Amino acid sequence: MPFVQTNGIRTNYVQIDCESGNDCEDLVMVHGLATNLAFWYIHYASAFSKRYRVTLYDLRGHGRSSITDSGYTPKNMAVDLQQLLDHLSIERAHFVAHSFGGVVALNLACLNPDHFASLVLADTHISIVRRVQKTKNWEFGKRIQPILEQHSLDVDVREPYFGYRLLSAVAHLQIQNVEISQELEDLVSPLMGNNSKRTANQWLKLMGTTQAEKELMGDDGLSLDRLRKLNFPILAMYGEYSQAMSTGEQLLEVWPHADFRQIRGAGHFFPITRSSELMENCRQFWNGL
Repeated sequence: MPFVQTNGIRTNYVQIDCESGNDCEDLVMVHGLATNLAFWYIHYASAFSKRYRVTLYDLRGHGRSSITDSGYTPKNMAVDLQQLLDHLSIERAHFVAHSFGGVVALNLACLNPDHFASLVLADTHISIVRRVQKTKNWEFGKRIQPILEQHSLDVDVREPYFGYRLLSAVAHLQIQNVEISQELEDLVSPLMGNNSKRTANQWLKLMGTTQAEKELMGDDGLSLDRLRKLNFPILAMYGEYSQAMSTGEQLLEVWPHADFRQIRGAGHFFPITRSSELMENCRQFWNGL
């Protein structure tokens, strides 16, 4: 896979040519935390390349991209993405982003909305909603807490950055070869599979040896006023059982022009567990542009 210097780091990326020729539009896919570009590559790259030239990349500190001491604020990681687009001469593209990847994409959109032909936002949680979210708004959390206690995990579902804490807790279990239940595995899909230990080690290194934890859990800069100014086509999908659903409900009021869809019976990582459903929703959305 090729590398490029962007914003002081080495960024790993891959492009999949469009099967329909050189006149295709671009599609850029941004993964979330504790995973890498393989999150999209395995299920989506080949399917979406029938229509678009697909660009995937590893976020700073993830996959094969550089781990730095600092620079993990969403605004700075949006600069990483901006410079990658500049290097690839991508002036305008469709974007698909999951979780924290959506925070990065939204920061780029606020800086340069002309880059966006459209945006598919999958279960992205923003800090302004996290901090006012009430426990009663996430009923599924009450079902998760006993699962965590069964595994002796000291993680509180009421904590605003519960998901980040859970990833770290399960990463420790993975390294220690502790067997976990299917219910817990479903909550932390990126840390499962063939490369689970490598992923777990990299996540813990990122959290334990850099400023990433502080910067990732800080203000993401996405005020509701800034988000209201985004008027390009948006599809926002949220898992019914995800803690991020509260953000989806808030954005429904912010973007009256957007298309909102709930993935019933799904959690935060539905792009992995329900890939065919996400692909079909994307195709319907793009066909309507």
